[in-house]
Amino acid sequence: MTDEPDSPNWQLEAELEPSTSSDEPPSPPPLLKILEAMLFVGGSPLTLERARAGIRGLQEEQFMQLIDELTQKYRRQGRPYGIQPEEGGYVLSLRPRYRVVVERLRGQTREARLSTAAVDVLSLVAYRQPVSKTEVDTLRGGESGSILRQLVRRGLVALSHERIEGQKQVLYTTTPRFLELFGLSSLDDLPQTQDLQRQ
Repeated sequence: MTDEPDSPNWQLEAELEPSTSSDEPPSPPPLLKILEAMLFVGGSPLTLERARAGIRGLQEEQFMQLIDELTQKYRRQGRPYGIQPEEGGYVLSLRPRYRVVVERLRGQTREARLSTAAVDVLSLVAYRQPVSKTEVDTLRGGESGSILRQLVRRGLVALSHERIEGQKQVLYTTTPRFLELFGLSSLDDLPQTQDLQRQ
């Protein structure tokens, strides 16, 4: 059964040929464009599960191929944004060199003004890095996802996608901007706070 035109869920099948009759329903957009639209919508990171809510039958290999294809496309075109892994999924994020433009447009100062909670999370990342969101949440006793995203947007924290014990995991580390902002030449200059040291 064909989905109604206003349905956001398309079946993963061979794409229909362009319609030659006005009586036929329009063919669904290409999968790459559907996935790109999902990334532009924003919100929670786009995981395979979220993508499947819009594209039935999508396989993990196809999902990763589409992400890779979009990543290469943005690089070739010199777009000011790119696709970044985050919390087991993917988000669109401005490239570092363009973030200052957004700050100026919003009238923000170049210096980072952080809340107490943001400083707490940043400290945990600095002392425990590389560290997962789960570990940060456990140490803080609360949800840290929005704060970590804020720190990534400010260029103080970076994330990497690594495979640990056969499973993909997103880990957070501090950036050179973090060192510059806090006047540190290296992580060795961090104050030695016993409570934050690894056991």
